[in-house]
Amino acid sequence: MKKITSFALLIFAMSACNVESENDLASTSSETLVSSSDLDKTIKNSLIKTGKFDWSQASDVEVWSALKQSDKVMSIGYKPANVGDINKTIHEIDINESSWKATKQRVLDIVFEEESKTNPEYKRETMEVFQESILPVVDVRVENLSTVKRLRASNLVRYAEPMGYEANITNDSKNAKVASSSGCGSNTAETGLVAGVDYNTVTPNAKASWNYAYHNVQQAWTRSTGAGIKMVIIDTGNSDSQENLNTAFNQGQSSGRSIEKLVTLPRDRFLGIPIGPVETPNDDCGHGTSMQGAACAPRGTDGNAVGVAYNANLISIHAAADVFLNESRESKGVADAFTTAGNRADVRIISMSMGNIFSSGQIADAVRYAYGKGKLIFCAAGTSFSWTAGWAGVIFPANMAEAVAVTGIKDNLSQRCDACHEGSDVDFVVVMEKVSDSRKPLSVAMSGDTPSTVGGSSVATASTAAMAALVWSKFPTLTRDQIFDKLKINSSYYPGRNGNFGWGRINVDNALN
Repeated sequence: MKKITSFALLIFAMSACNVESENDLASTSSETLVSSSDLDKTIKNSLIKTGKFDWSQASDVEVWSALKQSDKVMSIGYKPANVGDINKTIHEIDINESSWKATKQRVLDIVFEEESKTNPEYKRETMEVFQESILPVVDVRVENLSTVKRLRASNLVRYAEPMGYEANITNDSKNAKVASSSGCGSNTAETGLVAGVDYNTVTPNAKASWNYAYHNVQQAWTRSTGAGIKMVIIDTGNSDSQENLNTAFNQGQSSGRSIEKLVTLPRDRFLGIPIGPVETPNDDCGHGTSMQGAACAPRGTDGNAVGVAYNANLISIHAAADVFLNESRESKGVADAFTTAGNRADVRIISMSMGNIFSSGQIADAVRYAYGKGKLIFCAAGTSFSWTAGWAGVIFPANMAEAVAVTGIKDNLSQRCDACHEGSDVDFVVVMEKVSDSRKPLSVAMSGDTPSTVGGSSVATASTAAMAALVWSKFPTLTRDQIFDKLKINSSYYPGRNGNFGWGRINVDNALN
């Protein structure tokens, strides 16, 4: 696991005094809105140069411009003025304690004071777009540059950033957005699969994906099947039409385990006003269903694909509409999913195969919260879109120190899969693509008993999380760090570390020794 360090890029400089800084603020009228194309260039240049982009790197005007060219929702992380860095202790904070409540109120006062100057309809009782009960964060709608300036100058504010700004991902001259449904629609049944080539049939009548051989998964099943381990998959939900992840979750050699379906994604908004608390647990995208299938689909009797940890318990959390976290509600949904998983004492492993090219302070808080609660967290290193292909490295939050970053490689064991990201933040790789015909690994489709074929760093992540479940099931008294070390020590590059592929390819059978 990457060494935990202070994430200075997510923390703004704090004043040594115990009162809010009241520096003279420039008027909004004297500033020029930065275009979205120029913002995108700034983001891209930072990613190319440093591998990361954080809104603390942007100017006040750039942050304001991003707000104005999105849904105007600002995520504000706060803390009392006399409190230091909370990254390692965020899971211990009680935001209902008096000093934290007072700090939150002062932050909301700043927003109200500035926004009400130009909008007499701005109401205190409707300021917060999303309600927060765990993290020291508030989400409010902000229009004025003066508000941005006061917040970012305050020693009560850890970060103040646009929550729903979407970098302009284009594939044609009209700059049409293509990220809105990224990762969706591909989890369909694959006809023409060949026994002995694309899969092996295992008792009682299940299909073990061709890529399992590169990680000795079938050999590992003689000693562990993931029983007793509960994992959370944060994604786009669970297809209520796929019985193998519902009523037939226990069949064949999969028995005595549980599946729960939760949802943290808020409903879409109409005219900026939430129209309901949450979506449903159902997967309208397909990505979440394929991740769950790759991780822990049953070893059943119906001829469908079997997951790596086919006796593990599963919690599906519908936290986003698609893979690319480009909406305010998706950031909120993912953050709530991590805190929900963090607060479950029965959960040991969290897997998320979604992300963004730049960071979110609120999601980072939630990842650190779950990590502080002892969870082993796996995140996808990234799958390329038209705007990111060929230059983007490991995406957020996989590039966080608290996350185990996973990507996919081809079966020649030396190249990343065509759509996969690579880089120094990667910890492990999983074989995801055949050189000969680009065949991807098997999972369960949205419905029926014919498997789908899906790949990329997404499936690599869910598969690695399931390998960890196999190991933790065999050694239930080991700590999170000891489980990680077992995976690391039994990987192809150990004791070395590859600059793009980390510790390499896990031999999960050896890790069970």
